[in-house]
Amino acid sequence: MGKAGRWKRAAGVLLSFFLLLQVAPIEVFATEYWPEAPEVVSPSVILMEMSTGTVLYEKNSTEKNYPASITKIMTAMIALEHSELNEVVTFSDEAINNTEGSGIARDYGEEMTMEECLYAVLLASANECAYAVAEHVGGTVDRFVEMMNAKAAELGCKNTHFANPHGLFDENHYTSCYDMALIARAAYQNETFRIITGTARYTIPPTNKHKEPTELLNHNEMLYPWQTLQWRYDYCTGGKTGYTAVARSTLVTYAEKDGMSLVCVVMHTESPGQWQDSTQLFDYAFDNFQVFNIADNETKYDSSEAVEVGALNGNRSFVDLDQEAKVVLPKTTEFSDAVSEIVYDDVSNDVVGSIVYTYADREVGRADIIRTGIEVQGFLFEDEQDAVEEEKVSTVQIRPMNVLLVVAGIVFLSLLAFFIKRLADNYYIIRHNMEVRRSQRRQFREIRNRQNRHRRRRR
Repeated sequence: MGKAGRWKRAAGVLLSFFLLLQVAPIEVFATEYWPEAPEVVSPSVILMEMSTGTVLYEKNSTEKNYPASITKIMTAMIALEHSELNEVVTFSDEAINNTEGSGIARDYGEEMTMEECLYAVLLASANECAYAVAEHVGGTVDRFVEMMNAKAAELGCKNTHFANPHGLFDENHYTSCYDMALIARAAYQNETFRIITGTARYTIPPTNKHKEPTELLNHNEMLYPWQTLQWRYDYCTGGKTGYTAVARSTLVTYAEKDGMSLVCVVMHTESPGQWQDSTQLFDYAFDNFQVFNIADNETKYDSSEAVEVGALNGNRSFVDLDQEAKVVLPKTTEFSDAVSEIVYDDVSNDVVGSIVYTYADREVGRADIIRTGIEVQGFLFEDEQDAVEEEKVSTVQIRPMNVLLVVAGIVFLSLLAFFIKRLADNYYIIRHNMEVRRSQRRQFREIRNRQNRHRRRRR
C-alpha cells in the first residue's frame, strides 16, 4: 500500500469514529458534589447547621466522651425552662462542699437571682452555681439530673447519660459530639440563653455575703479574649468551654453569618486544638455553603403537575409550607438540585406532612406542611393514589344532643305527614258526614217548630 493509500485509510477511520460519536453520544452525569473539609486534629468533632440540623462535617461524632463543663449548656436550658430569672437561689452547704474546680467563691447561705447564677454558670463555668441552680429547680440534685436525662432523651440523644449538673468527672457522666450538638441547638432556640452565652462581660452586684460586685468574663476565647486574642472569631455568638484531666479540652461554639447559624462541638482534644478546629470548620462552612428559604424557592408543588401534594396545588389556603424552613447546600448548586420527597413521619394536629430535601446522600433540610386553620371536611393529603383513604382527615363532630334533636324532629314530621295524609284520604267522607249532620239538624228544627205551632193552636 502506498503512502497515499495509508492516508486515505487513516482518514476513513477518523471519519467513522466521528460519525459514531454523533450517532451514539456519550452521556456525562454530574455527581452531587460535597465540599472537602479541612483536616482537624481533634479525635471527635461535629459541625451542624442549626436551622436545618444538617451535619456539614463529622468525625467520630457518635463516640462517647466525657463532656466536662459543656454539660452546663443542658443545666442552663433546664433552669430556663423551669424557673424565672428573678427567683432567689440560696446556696446550701452541699453546693459549696460538693464542688471544686472553677467557681466564683460563693459562701454558705449566699443569695443570688437565677439570672445572676446562670451568667456565672455559662461565662465563668462556676460549679457551685450549677449545683445551687440544680437544687433550686429540681428540689434535689438527683431530681434535676433526672430532668436532664429526660430532656436528652426527648431531643433524640442516643449516647448520653448525665450524673451531675456541672460536668466534674463521673464514669456515668458522658455524651457524644452529635448528642451535644442536638442539646446545644435546642438551647440556642431560647432567646435568654442566646443573650447570656453571647455576653462577653457581666457584673454580679453585691450580695448578702459579698459587699463588692463580682466581675465575670466569658471563658470562650473565640468570643472574648479571656487569655489571648489569637482565637477571637468575628462571627462567634457564644458557646461553652470545658476541661477536666480525664475529659481533656471540650468546646461548644456558635457562629452566624449570611443567614447561616452553626454549632461546632469538639471533644477530648488537646488545647489549642479546640480553637483551631472550630475556626477552620466555621470558615469551611461559610466559604462553601449557603442556605435557601424553602417557601421562597419551592415551585414544584405549586404547579398543576404536583400530584404528590394536591393540597399545595388547588387548596393552598388550607395548608402552607413552614415559612422559616430552610435547606443548606454547597454554593456551587441551586435550590432545584436538591431531591425532595413527601413524608408522613411527624404528623400532628397542625402538621399534615413534611417535604424532606436530600443532597449528596444526606438530608439537607425539611419543611413542615402546616394547616392554616381553615376546617376542611374530608381533607385529603397523599402522594399515592392507593393510600388516599388512609390519610383522610374528618372534621365532623357528632354530639348526642344534636342527634336527639334530629330524631325528635323526624318523628314530629312523620306524625304530621301521617295526619295530613289521613285527612286527605277521608276528606269526602268527612264532608258527607258534616252535610248529613247539618241536614239532620234542619229536620230537627222543623219538627220542633211544627210541634210548637200545634201546641199554640190547641190553646
